[in-house]
Amino acid sequence: MSAAQRLSEARELLAEHPVVDGHNDLPWALREQVRYDLARRDIADDQSGRLHTDIPRLRAGGVGAQFWSVYVRSDYAGDTAVSATLEQIDAVAQLIDRYPADLVRALTADDMEAARADGKIASLMGAEGGHSINNSLATLRALHRLGVRYMTLTHNDTIDWADSATDEPRHGGLSDFGREVVREMNRIGMLVDLSHVAATTMRDALDVSAAPVIFSHSSALAMCDHPRNIPDDVLERLPANGGVAMATFVPKFILPAAVEWTLAADENLRAHGFHHLDTSPEAMALHRAFEERRPRPVATAATVADHLDHMREVAGVDHIGIGGDYDGTAFTPAGLDDVAGYPNLIAELLTRGWSRADLAKLTWSNAVRALRDAEAVARGLSASRGPSNAVL
Repeated sequence: MSAAQRLSEARELLAEHPVVDGHNDLPWALREQVRYDLARRDIADDQSGRLHTDIPRLRAGGVGAQFWSVYVRSDYAGDTAVSATLEQIDAVAQLIDRYPADLVRALTADDMEAARADGKIASLMGAEGGHSINNSLATLRALHRLGVRYMTLTHNDTIDWADSATDEPRHGGLSDFGREVVREMNRIGMLVDLSHVAATTMRDALDVSAAPVIFSHSSALAMCDHPRNIPDDVLERLPANGGVAMATFVPKFILPAAVEWTLAADENLRAHGFHHLDTSPEAMALHRAFEERRPRPVATAATVADHLDHMREVAGVDHIGIGGDYDGTAFTPAGLDDVAGYPNLIAELLTRGWSRADLAKLTWSNAVRALRDAEAVARGLSASRGPSNAVL
C-alpha cells in the first residue's frame, strides 16, 4: 500500500474513531497573545504562523474531543493562581459560545459520545497544576463544578503537597494532604493527571487512587531519558488501575538529541529576558536566530510512534492515548506540525501493523472509558462519604 493510501485509510479511521487529545494549551496562547480578544485570533480561520490550533485544522486532523488546558504558570501563587485559572475557564467558555457549530461543552463520557454522534468537537477542561487550587479542597470542588475534569497534580514546580518531576523534591512523592487531594478527586469524579509529577508522586497516586489516572501529555522514559516521562514500572501498573498514558509530541520529551538542544535554547531565552516557556512572536524570533547558529534536532511522527510502540508493549493497548501539547510548546515534530497532523501519526502506526481496532482504542475509546470509569467510582464514593474539609 502506498503512503497516500495509508494516509487515506488513516483519515477514514479518524472519521469513525476521532482523536481524544489530552492536552492543548490554546487558552494560554490566547491569553498571552491577545488577552482573550477572540476577534483578533478568530479560530474559525486559519491561524497558521500564530497558533497550532484552529477549527479548520482540528477538523483536518480528525479531532473529536479536546481537553483544553486551563493552565496557569506555576510561578503564579495563592489567589493569583486561582483567579488566573478562572480566567482560563472563562476563555474556554467563550470559545464554546463563539463556535457552537463546531465546539460543544462536555462534562461526561456520554457527552463525548453525543458530540461525536453530532459531528462536533467535545470540549473538556483540565487544570494543569495543583497550585491552581491554592491548597483548598473547596476550590478543587468549585473547579469541578465549573467543568474541569482533570487536574495535573503539579506543573514544573514542587508544590506544598506534591513533588514535581522538574524541581527539588520535598515530600518523597505526595504528602498526607496530597493523598487526600487524590481521594477527593476520586470522590467528585475528577481524573488525577500524573504528567509533570515526580515518579515518586506517580507511584503514591497509584497507591491511593480508586479511579483510573491519566497522563495527559507524557511519553516513555525508556525511549527518552527526560524526567517528564513515565518509567516502565509505572506503565506496568496502568492495567490494574485502568489508567491511560497519553503520548505527547514535545520534541524535548521524545527525542534524546533534542533534550540538550532545548536546554540551551531555553537558556538563550532567559538571557534575553524571556520566560523559557514563552512562545510569543518575539520569543520565537529568538529561537529561530538560535537555530541558525545551532541547528535543531528534529523529531518526526515516527519518533512518537516509537514511544507508542513501547507504551503499548509495557502498559497494553487499552491504556494508551494521545496528548499533543499543541500551543504549549515552541517546537513540534515534522509531520505533526499542528493539530492537522494526527492522520500522519495514524498512517505511521498503520505502516507498523497496528490494527484498526487497536487504533480506535488509542484515538477514542481508551480516554472515554477512563472518564466513564472515574464517573462510576465517584458515584460509589459520593454515596458513602461527604466532602473532605481537610486542610494542609
